[in-house]
Parts: sequence; structure tokens; C-alpha cells
Amino acid sequence: MWRGGAIAASAARALRSRLIPDPIHHPATSLTPIASARASSSAPSAAAANNVVEEAAAAAVSVSQQAGSVSNALHHYGRCYWELSKARLSALVVATSGAGYVLGSGNVVDIAGLCCTCAGTMMVAASANTLNQVFEIKNDAKMKRTMRRPLPSGRISPAHAAMWATSVGAAGTALLAWKANGLAAGLAASNLVLYAFVYTPLKQIHPVNTWVGAVVGAIPPLLGWAAASTELSLNAMVLPAALYYWQIPHFMALAYLCRDDYLAGGYRMFSFADPSGKKTAWVSLRNCLYMLPLGLFAYNWGLSSEWFGLEASLLTMGLTIGALSFVLEPSPKTARRMFYGSLLYLPAFMAGLLLHRLPNEQKVHNLTEKSELDGVLYGADLQDDQRARQKYEDRKPSRGQSRPPVAYASVAPFPFLPVPIYES
Repeated sequence: MWRGGAIAASAARALRSRLIPDPIHHPATSLTPIASARASSSAPSAAAANNVVEEAAAAAVSVSQQAGSVSNALHHYGRCYWELSKARLSALVVATSGAGYVLGSGNVVDIAGLCCTCAGTMMVAASANTLNQVFEIKNDAKMKRTMRRPLPSGRISPAHAAMWATSVGAAGTALLAWKANGLAAGLAASNLVLYAFVYTPLKQIHPVNTWVGAVVGAIPPLLGWAAASTELSLNAMVLPAALYYWQIPHFMALAYLCRDDYLAGGYRMFSFADPSGKKTAWVSLRNCLYMLPLGLFAYNWGLSSEWFGLEASLLTMGLTIGALSFVLEPSPKTARRMFYGSLLYLPAFMAGLLLHRLPNEQKVHNLTEKSELDGVLYGADLQDDQRARQKYEDRKPSRGQSRPPVAYASVAPFPFLPVPIYES
């Protein structure tokens, strides 16, 4: 019995050693259950940390996607607004308006006023060009050079474009009325109406639209002059007249070169009834001849020095030669040459006029009269102040004559004696 019990006890110890290793002889094996227990207890915390990291990464990706969408939207609409405003054409309008402002100024040009006038003109021009495209969506969709504009291509809706035009036009007119004067704001508003609601529909009705458009292009210099001098005079008409006559050969050449495109768009241009191009060329030459005396007028009317008269005559002669070549040989080659010549003529004419300009005598005279009137009013105000001060001094109650100190001293020690009376 004892031997059997010993054998059973040894067998039990052997089984126990297999199931539970000895920590002394097998330390790593004995720590495995503890490590597994710790790992099992730390597993939920690691999983939670991984979830937090994944959520943060997802949030960062979402924010970056939203920022990217906002950036894309700003780029998209900014590009659409740029094209709707016809920024290059509007910049030319702003340049002519700024030139008119400088010509209408006196000895010193108000830079702040010039900047506000240019900004207001830019906004009104952008509004007019946008409304022009809103009214001509179907026509632009038929022409190769305009079918990729924002409205025909569907990149922006007509209602959105109309809202943009209304807001920017109102803002530009309000800026001119606030920082310039009512005359400048009125010219800007009238030019907006003339371009968007008269010239634009007239393009599909009658070829006279070219001359109406020339009037629209001649108004911005008057706007600038009015903003600077608050009035219009005879010498203010030199640059507007140059712009009016310049636009005729410029757009005649363009209409001749793009006859098929304009015909596909449904526009009525002068060149459609002139297959040979002879009448178009003669109209261009006639308006170039009208520009020849403008330099002399600028000198005689005190707008510029005599040098500009010579320079303007030479410039106009060059453009006239181009128009004459178009008359002698009506062809796309000569029309394109006259068109490029007109592109060079206008900036050179304006640069010479600004370089040789003389201060606006009427503006200087008005400033002198204003300063003299201010001086007279200031002197009158000083005299009035002096009279009022004198009256105030006269009306102030006179203080009683103070008695000498002896009188007070005689009263104190001898109250029974009368106070001495001193005669002045």
C-alpha cells in the first residue's frame, strides 16, 4: 500500500510539472500566462488608441477635402467673373477713364480720387460686359470665338451672372457718386444703360450699332474728366473724339475679318452688305481723316503743348495709310494690317497726350477762386469773432472800484471813526 501510494504521488507530481512548469528551471514558460493576461488586458486600450488615430486621420482628410472644394469653388467662380467682365476690355475702358481724369486735373493730380474713379469705372464696365453676355447667350453659343464663354458653356447660370452684374454695377456707381461727384456717377450709369440695353439688342437689328458702340466707348474719358473737374468743357472733348473716330476703323476691320462668325451669331454688321469690302474700307478711311486735326485742337484749346500736335498728326497719318491700303486692296491681309495699326495707335495717342498735357486752366481757376473765397470767408469769420468778443467784453458788468487798504485798516482799530472817502 505504501509503495503504491508513493508511485501515485510521483505520478501526480510529474503531471503537475508538465502542466505548471517550475519557475526556477523554466522562468520564461512560467511567465507566459502572466504576459498573456497583461496582453489581454492591454488589448482594448491599444484598440481604442488605434480608433482615435483613425478618426483623427479621417477628420484631417475631410477638412482637407472641404478646403480643396472651397478653393476649387473660388477658383471656378473667380475665373467665371473674370471672363464675364471681359477684364482686358474693361482695363482699356479704365485706362481711358484714368487718362480723362489726369487731363481734367490741375497742377496736382489727386491720386486717391484717381484710384477711386478707376475702381468705379472698372466695376461699371464689368457689369455692362456681363449683362451683354447674359442677353447674348444664344448668339455666343453659335460663334466659334465665344461659345466657350461661361454662359454658353454652362459653367455659370444666367441668374447668377445677372446678380453679379447688378451688384457690381450698383457698387461702382455708388463709389463714383461718393468719392467723385454726381456728374461722373450719372455718366457711368447712362453708359451702362446705353451699352447693355441699347447697343446690345441693336447688334441684331441694324448695322448702326457700330456707331452707337463708338459713343459708348467715347464716354469713359468724359467720366474721368468730370470726376476730376466736376464739369465738362470744350477741351474735354479731344480724347473722347479720338476714341469715337478710332473705334470705327478698328471695328470695321474686325467685322470684315470675322464676317462669317458674326453672320453665324445673328449680328447685323456693316460688312455683311459689302462683299467686296470697298464700302467698309472707305468708311474706315473717312474716320481716320477725321482724326487728323485732333492734335492741333488739343494745342489750340490749351490741353497740350505744340509737340503733341505734331506727334498726333504723324500717328494719325500712319493709321490713315493703313486704311488707304485697305481701300486700294480690300483683303484680309490689309484689313488685319489696319486692325493691328489701330491697336498701336490708341495707347500711343493717349501716352503722348498725357506726356505733353497742360494743367486744366478751368480747374486751376476754380481752385484759385475757391481759395480766395475761403480766405475772404475766413477773414469775415475772424472779424465776426472779434466783434462778438468785443460785445461780450462791453456787456460784462464792470467791477466796483476797490478801496485802498487804508480804508479797511481805519475801520478795524477805530470803529467809531467814519471811513475815509478818496476822490479819484
